[in-house]
Amino acid sequence: MKLVFLDRDGVISIFTPDDYIKNWNEFQFLPDAIEGLQMLVKNGFNIVIISNQAGVGRKVFTQQDLWDVTNRMQEELRKNGIELFKVYYCLHTPEDNCNCRKPKTGMIEQFISEYGDFDRSKTFFVGDSDVDIEVGAKSGMKTILVLSGKTKSIEETEKWNYKPDFIVADLKEAAKIIVNRSKQNGGKNEQDKSCCVE
Repeated sequence: MKLVFLDRDGVISIFTPDDYIKNWNEFQFLPDAIEGLQMLVKNGFNIVIISNQAGVGRKVFTQQDLWDVTNRMQEELRKNGIELFKVYYCLHTPEDNCNCRKPKTGMIEQFISEYGDFDRSKTFFVGDSDVDIEVGAKSGMKTILVLSGKTKSIEETEKWNYKPDFIVADLKEAAKIIVNRSKQNGGKNEQDKSCCVE
């Protein structure tokens, strides 16, 4: 199974600093995100969303609100020929000290318990923050940081404990790398750097 793990806010949809996407009216796809997803689907990748949504645990919005946003997002994606394979949310707050909130690997482990293990070395995790890169690296995946969400510059990554394998502008550029790597069957990273933000 060809898999790609993605964060949601800041990768597929807009990132809202100091706030949450609480309802469908606040949800907005990022430019080129749908095109990036289409590229992945057309090349046989199954897309899994792994997202922290502590707003539920903090009672800023309800679990039903979250799934309403998710269902509407999926409806829009289906109109564009995109079917998500699976969506996982951690609803806990940081204070809950759960095992599923990124950068812990609980949501990845849940996927494995449901669908079996996969070739981590050929699988990418795409995110917009240090916790995304950390959970991807801890799970043995390649990681791509997009600068379309929480993280805005390469300089911010210098103090991170886990460094991304690639840094790109957005999901469309990330998809190019993932598709190219898949076609090259483990070609050298340098061959894909043309897609990356310098």
